[in-house]
Amino acid sequence: MTADPVKPDIRPADTRFSSGPCAKRPNWSADRLATQALGRSHRSKTGKARLKLAIELTREVLRVPDDYRIGIVPASDTGAVEMAMWSLLGARGVDMLAWESFGAGWVTDVVKQLKLADARTITADYGDLPDLSQVDFDRDVVFTWNGTTSGVRVPNADFIPADRQGLTICDATSAAFAQRLDFAKLDVTTFSWQKVLGGEGGHGVIIVSPRAVERLEGYTPAWPLPKIFRLTKGGKLIEGIFRGETINTPSMLCVEDYIDALEWARSIGGLDAMIARADANLGAIQSFVDQVDWLDNLAADPQTRSNTSVCLKITDPAVTAMDEAGQAAFAKAMVSALDAEGAALDIGAYRDAPPGLRIWAGGTVETADLQALMPWLQWAFDMQKATLKQAA
Repeated sequence: MTADPVKPDIRPADTRFSSGPCAKRPNWSADRLATQALGRSHRSKTGKARLKLAIELTREVLRVPDDYRIGIVPASDTGAVEMAMWSLLGARGVDMLAWESFGAGWVTDVVKQLKLADARTITADYGDLPDLSQVDFDRDVVFTWNGTTSGVRVPNADFIPADRQGLTICDATSAAFAQRLDFAKLDVTTFSWQKVLGGEGGHGVIIVSPRAVERLEGYTPAWPLPKIFRLTKGGKLIEGIFRGETINTPSMLCVEDYIDALEWARSIGGLDAMIARADANLGAIQSFVDQVDWLDNLAADPQTRSNTSVCLKITDPAVTAMDEAGQAAFAKAMVSALDAEGAALDIGAYRDAPPGLRIWAGGTVETADLQALMPWLQWAFDMQKATLKQAA
């Protein structure tokens, strides 16, 4: 009988590698959160001040231009993206870009819910970007900056012309605070703070350019807008939304947690430091992947590899020879073994993605924890490979 593979000696200090909600910042504690706004109305002077501070810190850390508005909105990034699409689309044709499940979801919203007749869909399989040269920026364009479920990102905004006629609506939820967003090329940018900053779920952020404001104030969609999507009243922007006067009641505890994360990000060096941490984390994973012959990055082009939601595929011939259900079972067995050993939590591929692993590498994760995780990936693979041989 063959002996089981030897377990590594060291486990990650923090084994939480979920892609959302993501790991809290290092040394996080609920005791560190300010409490003056808790149990108070968000419309009180104190509540408004804390919401306004969250917006101001967002602008500072993300380097959002002064003439762009920032609002905190309901329903996470999904709510922010749908608010933008329901409020802005329909004035002209739209190109929808999709290369993973969330982008595909925005296509469904536009084609089947809004039923826009002049909507083009430009897609690519998991692991690739679509042909960005096909995009017509005389039309509105909706795209994700970083595909959370495929680990594929746009390398930069060079494909977007400065003199575009349409608006660009960018779902940047797993890119904001980890990748450089070129706001001059983005008319609407959305994210949720549960991703790169490790905040709590349920709240979204929407950032709108002057061009987007012009559209909002000069265009009325053909469909009714639910209250939580309304950004204008009487043909004018509701400016209060962008001063902390939220559309619906936010969790002030979540707001305080977001402020804490922003202040931490600022304290370590702001955006540059957050990007450097995520890049180092991707490097720790990719270095291991490059050394083994059974694992590869799902993103084929190194320039498009995410430094937050790192998606990996198992390339061992014995596994790739299986059908998709078999490959999924192999990957899930690895994930379960790592969970049972307390070595890694929540690193399975997204349910709609190809079978494999997905490891969060955003700036709240410590590089040392990812380095400690890599030998455990090898152990879990060797364990499942041995199980295959025994079954044969």
